[in-house]
Amino acid sequence: MDLCNRTVIREVLTRHGFHFSKSLGQNFLTAAWVPERIAAECGADAGSAALEVGPGMGCLTQQLSRQAARVCAIEIDRALFPVLEETLSDCDNVEIVQGDVLKTDFAALCAEQFGAMPVHACANLPYYITTPAISALLDSRVFSSVTVMVQKEVAQRICSSAGSKDYSAFSVYVQYYADAQILFDVPRSCFVPQPKVDSAVVRMVPYPAPPVEVADEALFFSLVKAAFGQRRKTLANALGTVLGGTLGKEGIVQLIEACGFDARIRGERLSLEDFACLSRTARRRLDALKGQ
Repeated sequence: MDLCNRTVIREVLTRHGFHFSKSLGQNFLTAAWVPERIAAECGADAGSAALEVGPGMGCLTQQLSRQAARVCAIEIDRALFPVLEETLSDCDNVEIVQGDVLKTDFAALCAEQFGAMPVHACANLPYYITTPAISALLDSRVFSSVTVMVQKEVAQRICSSAGSKDYSAFSVYVQYYADAQILFDVPRSCFVPQPKVDSAVVRMVPYPAPPVEVADEALFFSLVKAAFGQRRKTLANALGTVLGGTLGKEGIVQLIEACGFDARIRGERLSLEDFACLSRTARRRLDALKGQ
């Protein structure tokens, strides 16, 4: 069954009385080359498993079943279960489970479904949960790779470098955990219903350990968040929300200059390593104040 054929999609969905949910951000692929390429480039093979989020009609699930030893797909919409039972009837190595990507214990689910096999995560993510869903997948630290189709501008943000217009706190977050790469673009014409924007597929390969040394991750991410909170503010002013109560304005200026930066620099100019240096220096100074 060609699950990307518009006629097949319409006939199957009509047969099951299924209607697209705007609240769930449902858009189904109509270009077969997209799921084929995602499955081929996500890293899954006969010695590993695939965890898919949001199978929809099952077109990517079908391709993953041909690449991986086992596939588990998480679907939040129970109305799609009878659809998937039909479309994936020939895929003996696939199991569909009901669940919410934002509430799933991925470590427990992968252990239950795949045992000790390496697992590759794949998803065609609804735009409205892109950031928290990627965060949930990376935070679980159980996947060998995470390959997602997202809004094109989000893909550019994930992979952007310091100083670019797309660089953000989320860029730093993803690049702290994984090596991220845009694999290819997907035009809006490849979906039904057709969304208003184009998409892109990003593959993130988690690092065994972060590429930078950070003594206090909570402090590191709080500094990153503050630095991007108001992009037009200088770094010295932006960090006041986190460090102002302990270091004061002058102490923050001294901290920034100790890292080799002009205090008037904006946070968007700092690289991952720069933020790591800032957080390490801040941790030392905060600890010194505690010891006084």
